[in-house]
Amino acid sequence: MNTFTWVFLATLGASLVLRLWLAQRQIRNVSANRERVPEAFAANIQLDAHRKAADYTLTNTRLGRLEMIYSSLLLLAWTLGGGLQWLDSSWQQLGWGAIPTGVAMLVSAFAIMALLDLPFSLYHTFVIEERFGFNKTTPGVFISDMIKQTLLMLVLGVPLAWAALWLMQESGQLWWFYLWLLWAGFSLLMLWAYPAVIAPLFNKFTLLDDETLQQRIQSLLDRCGFKSKGIYVMDGSRRSGHGNAYFTGMGQNKRIVFFDTLLTTLEADEIEAVLAHELGHFKRKHVQKRIITMMLMSLAGLALLGWLIDQPWFYQGLGVQTPSNHLALLLFLMVSPVFTFFLQPLSSWFSRKHEFEADDYAASQASAADLIRALVKMYKENASTLTPDPLYSAFYDSHPPAPVRVAHLSTKTG
Repeated sequence: MNTFTWVFLATLGASLVLRLWLAQRQIRNVSANRERVPEAFAANIQLDAHRKAADYTLTNTRLGRLEMIYSSLLLLAWTLGGGLQWLDSSWQQLGWGAIPTGVAMLVSAFAIMALLDLPFSLYHTFVIEERFGFNKTTPGVFISDMIKQTLLMLVLGVPLAWAALWLMQESGQLWWFYLWLLWAGFSLLMLWAYPAVIAPLFNKFTLLDDETLQQRIQSLLDRCGFKSKGIYVMDGSRRSGHGNAYFTGMGQNKRIVFFDTLLTTLEADEIEAVLAHELGHFKRKHVQKRIITMMLMSLAGLALLGWLIDQPWFYQGLGVQTPSNHLALLLFLMVSPVFTFFLQPLSSWFSRKHEFEADDYAASQASAADLIRALVKMYKENASTLTPDPLYSAFYDSHPPAPVRVAHLSTKTG
């Protein structure tokens, strides 16, 4: 153990204690407000629905605490416990060479991590979601999704890993910059290809066939100057009772997508207001800003890795005795979230700022009152708590708390 070991342990311990403390605050605040609907929602959300949302939040938060402890212990097992060193030694014995061994190591490590996380995924889907009436996923669909995800990881991940390790080995001191170019290009390709190539592997997308609603939406799109490849309905009800709407893709391959569950919940005016909010993200260039931020952060991260890869203390401090390119990459991917966790409130703040801006845009293009009604219905249908702990929400939530968001929109209804 060296100095970096103690820095890693201290940071991991501090982040775990902070996350558990925030979770406890959330549990305490939601429990304390379980028996009273906030005044702003009292006319539209009954006490039984409010209690359901509270219980759903409490159940998920309690499970989340167990996941935090479990994932922290697994990280220690992989690093200081020698898990990565053992797995790497096992592959090295085959004598395949640096790049094939590295690819095998990366793929097997991520596959094992997915298997170790599987019990929580099963419990959340088939116990918690089932208990609260949201689960529509059958065991067959769950297994089918796992197989498709595994095949996607192999088809996309193996060539990407091979190219990354080749660049690290062959492109000199600036390998990290060339790897960033590869990653940036791959990410943009996936953003472009996702709507037409990847998403249809998991869900069925059909063109919206309600002619009146389609005309209304098209009128909104024309006012907003938004062109897309179509307005689609996704069979979200095949897996879950939750509803949502989003637009996806980039360039000329943009699509607007509604969950079928959402269309059965909202009226036409409310659907238009929700879509206006999503278009607000487009008009305010939030997607571009997020892409640029992601690219800059990945560039900074790879530049840091470019320095760390030559530091023996980096490997030794994390339980690895035989440095290699693939182990440097794995260690960095596994350990960096421990340190970047403390930036989460900043990321959440920017995200909530974008949500307020999108709401403002929606109020200017549709109706703030319709958006409020839509949000209240979505809070109810998705069992979203109306009383999150303020500090917990500030740390984690990408959207403003329900009372804050509705109060903000209420100022736009006049």
